[in-house]
Amino acid sequence: MTESIPLVPVISVASNPTYDPFPIKSKNDIYSVDPKKDGKLINDDNRKNNEDNVENSTKKKKVSPSLHASLRTIEQVVTEQNTDLEKGLTVQEADFRLKLNGPNLLEPEDEETLIGKFIEQFKDPLIMLLLGSATISILMGQFSDALSILLAILIVLTVAFVQEYRSEKSLEALNQLVPNYCHVIRHGQLSSMLGNDLVPGDIVRFSIGDRIPADVRITTAVDLEIDESSLTGETKPCLKNTEAISRDTPEINLAERKNIAFMGTLVRNGYGIGIVIGTGKNTEFGNIFTMVNEVESRKTPLQEKMDELGKQLSAFSIGIILVIILIGIIQGKNWLEMFNVGVSLAVAAIPEGLPVCVTVTLALGVLKMAKKNAIVKKLPAVESLGSVNVICVDKTGTLTMNKMTVTKVYTAAQDELIDIEGKSYENLPQSIFHPAVKILSRIGNLCNNAHISNGEHLGQPTEVALLEFGNLLNIRDERPVYPRISENAFNFETKWMSVTCKTEMDKEIIFAKGASEPIMSRCTTFYVSEDNLQPLTEDYKNKINSIAQQIASQGLRVLFMAMGSSINELTLVGFIAMYDPPRIGVGNAINTVMDSGVKIVMITGDSEGTAISIAQKLNIMDSVGTGYYMSGSEIDGLSEDELRRVVPTISIFYRTTPKHKMAIVKALQANDLVVAMTGDGVNDAPALRLADIGISMGKSGTDVSKEAADMILVNDEFSTICNAIEEGKGIFYNIQNFLCFQLSTCIAALALVALSTLLNLPNPLNAMQILYINIICDGPVAQSLGVESVDKDVMKQPPRNKHDSIIDRKFLYKVSLSSFVVLCSTLHIFHHSMDGNQITAYTNTMTFTGFVFCDIFNSLACRSSKKSIFKIGLFSNQAFIWAAGLSLLGTFAVVYIPFFQQIFQTEPLTLHDLLHLTCIACGVLVFDEVRKFIISIREQKHIKEYELV
Repeated sequence: MTESIPLVPVISVASNPTYDPFPIKSKNDIYSVDPKKDGKLINDDNRKNNEDNVENSTKKKKVSPSLHASLRTIEQVVTEQNTDLEKGLTVQEADFRLKLNGPNLLEPEDEETLIGKFIEQFKDPLIMLLLGSATISILMGQFSDALSILLAILIVLTVAFVQEYRSEKSLEALNQLVPNYCHVIRHGQLSSMLGNDLVPGDIVRFSIGDRIPADVRITTAVDLEIDESSLTGETKPCLKNTEAISRDTPEINLAERKNIAFMGTLVRNGYGIGIVIGTGKNTEFGNIFTMVNEVESRKTPLQEKMDELGKQLSAFSIGIILVIILIGIIQGKNWLEMFNVGVSLAVAAIPEGLPVCVTVTLALGVLKMAKKNAIVKKLPAVESLGSVNVICVDKTGTLTMNKMTVTKVYTAAQDELIDIEGKSYENLPQSIFHPAVKILSRIGNLCNNAHISNGEHLGQPTEVALLEFGNLLNIRDERPVYPRISENAFNFETKWMSVTCKTEMDKEIIFAKGASEPIMSRCTTFYVSEDNLQPLTEDYKNKINSIAQQIASQGLRVLFMAMGSSINELTLVGFIAMYDPPRIGVGNAINTVMDSGVKIVMITGDSEGTAISIAQKLNIMDSVGTGYYMSGSEIDGLSEDELRRVVPTISIFYRTTPKHKMAIVKALQANDLVVAMTGDGVNDAPALRLADIGISMGKSGTDVSKEAADMILVNDEFSTICNAIEEGKGIFYNIQNFLCFQLSTCIAALALVALSTLLNLPNPLNAMQILYINIICDGPVAQSLGVESVDKDVMKQPPRNKHDSIIDRKFLYKVSLSSFVVLCSTLHIFHHSMDGNQITAYTNTMTFTGFVFCDIFNSLACRSSKKSIFKIGLFSNQAFIWAAGLSLLGTFAVVYIPFFQQIFQTEPLTLHDLLHLTCIACGVLVFDEVRKFIISIREQKHIKEYELV
């Protein structure tokens, strides 16, 4: 869990003045933090000359707001922005500036028009082929054929345009799912608001883990280090300060602007305050954004596989089509007719729409997941969800509530563990009012950056719990009484924090809090009373540590407190124990995930006892046979190969650091496992980025972790991961189902024309009928299969092997069976509707309608690869009902409306004909139901054999 420095508002409360960790003593303190730079005094004359140089040399070149502000003092920037460091802007002024400057967004200016996108469709090679066919028909005087082909082109273009537009809109919706929040002072109040609403002059506060929401002139910096690698390419975080830059040249690169925090960069350490000087395209990121004219989105692995599959099928189909045309011409058939049929077959057989269908299915699936509180930032993550073998879980904030409450107190003076869990002030034991406990509370109060205002908690849970502990004892906030001079910010490696404050007697004193090891190692005495400090012997240290470990073994977090005048000669006061209970329902969610064959590994920086206690309550130790656990120091003692061999047997890692988390993920991946990693803090970010799927918390997660993650849990609930995995598996199977449907239809159509040509029979389907089947029947119905509801039994399926192809042996068997049955049924209809050896309009109509009916029944069979259509429900997929219904209505229009009869060369059919076609076409569904029944019998047999074993 992140121990970052939270943001503290400046709100005056008469009865208990609120502490501001960034005290402003005088204007000199603000504007002259360190007046020297590179041995030169930055006096007013130097600043004036510097500004004049910049202005004279940039008359022809616009100076960016960040460059301009970096050369100004804080006082000058405050004046230029007409703002107030303490109160910020008023709400009215902020609204006015928002209208004046626009929202803090980066949006492309020149987006392609809808007409432009429609015209772009004409560049498709298949469209060019159809246009060529129409042109030849016109030259040959076949105007009705040409009109039919042009109408088909219009339909093809419209369907493709709508599909692509839908895909783009779905992806645009995904980009709006992750709002960027920031902490802003307005009208004297600190609040959390959308970064889109920031305006120049706003006062923002940021701490470790935050993303900078706009270009900011830093006014206060405490150990502030910002990762600017995304902007400057510099991998090492930049240490920031508040000094105005004094240079004789305006050419100051971004990395040299130490007093500017750039939009989009990440705070790696410390915290600070700043004035917004640029928003949107007036930021340095905005300058880069405007220079980017076109960025091609990377295709997902599944899309690339579909592209490759499409190319292979296209090559195969074109070869067969050329053979069909050649044989037809040799047999003496009309070459123009054969050419048009060949072009139509190419349009039908070449699955050029597969990548788009995949994109739409993935995007719609992601939007559906977002409604279930799982925001997937990157489409490839959806593909990986169904293959996850291991979930590495960060304990704090993921498995637990991330709401700390002080339950036990220990002081070295009393040598007594005081239990205050669930007690109010009236029920507190008398021992809690000992002077040493008051000192303990004071340290927790002063060495603290959290704040409680109007019932709202602002800050890290550990520090909020310390403030609530003080409130429980009716001890006022003493931070205004003890002004802070300096601070040693919390560090993930050292795991402790200290502040130096000035007492009422004008004496400096250090207050420190942290884990046992760093605090106890700096203590030489322990507190008994103000005038009684006793030597802290090794035996007494061991005794206190033993008590602390016993408490930690119960799942409590222990925080040691000390104070003194020297950082290496502190006085131990005692420790406070807190409890962060497991989240409600997380145990059931873990069991569900484990039952699906996914291993749970808990990784935490807490002690061994705390980790094991939580793991036992959540049954995590049962996720492997032996339930072994390992510490971070033990990981350090292993080589990469040794860790790779032992890591599959470990279910708990405790006392870990960021490098340990990365080592664990690497070791698991070295075992060819697909690893998901959850986390919410800055310390989790490296492992989140390294994992196959990084999962960040939405509420408690820092901006750093959200940036590194592939998926964000909006409600911070582990159970949401179950829903995401379930949805991810369902999406993959849906893609497989609609691919099966499209391929079986294409193969059946191609084989139908090929066989009739080889047997020297008339073509059973004309060009327009082939185009209709491909465009009207296949497209919408196939897309509706992509939004099929997730089968609840999908979680019983083991994780999919990441190396398995989407087209496996079972898939090929189903495609072959379906296409064979459709082919045989259509050939039967074609043969029995012929008038002798002559093909008539009635023959054409029967064959065409029969193929469409077979197509509809085939789509019903493809809704699930294993379950009967009667189990999943005929009407459970509304999108499919609409698509299939409209396809049938279109077919009836082609058969019964005179205008379309001329185009498609059809004639009306009788009710008897329709019933006859329905009986034959339903054979496709019957054969598939028999196949599914046989599969079900086999699976039940395997289950019984497994239970006997």
